[in-house]
Amino acid sequence: MTSTLYTWADGPLGAMLLVGRDGGGGGRILLRAVSLEGQKGAAVVEDGWVRADGMFADALEQLDAYFAGRRDGFDLAYEETGTVFQRKVWKALEEIPYGATVSYGDIARRVGSSGAGVRAVGTAIGRNPLLVVRPCHRVIGADGSLRGYAAGLDRKERLLALEGALASGG
Repeated sequence: MTSTLYTWADGPLGAMLLVGRDGGGGGRILLRAVSLEGQKGAAVVEDGWVRADGMFADALEQLDAYFAGRRDGFDLAYEETGTVFQRKVWKALEEIPYGATVSYGDIARRVGSSGAGVRAVGTAIGRNPLLVVRPCHRVIGADGSLRGYAAGLDRKERLLALEGALASGG
């Protein structure tokens, strides 16, 4: 069995924990989680995990470039996690362009789960293990308000401001 690898990094949103496993050669990591300090449902380092800072160099470089405004997306391999429905919702998140926002209802329609399914979509979005790199921060309320973000609405607002997705500074 492949060991779970992790690293810690400081970023503009606070301490980030990156978790993954060796992608099978070439030093490529299969990313399982990107969590922020204080985040609801954040990954927690477990016994037996191996700190492997160098394995996350590419992911960290891409995150640094994103936060510096030099990158608008990520080219990272992800470990497949979640239910079939969650993966469908998470795929829809990955298709939201940089600098754009969509509503929870928009995502529900995209995955064929409109109406009462909006709540299930919101739950799936809330369980996104890859904050920032899988852009759940781009999903807002139907009325344009900022709603739900496991790492806090202040961080969601900062990410949207970085991307130029907010009409005003607050």
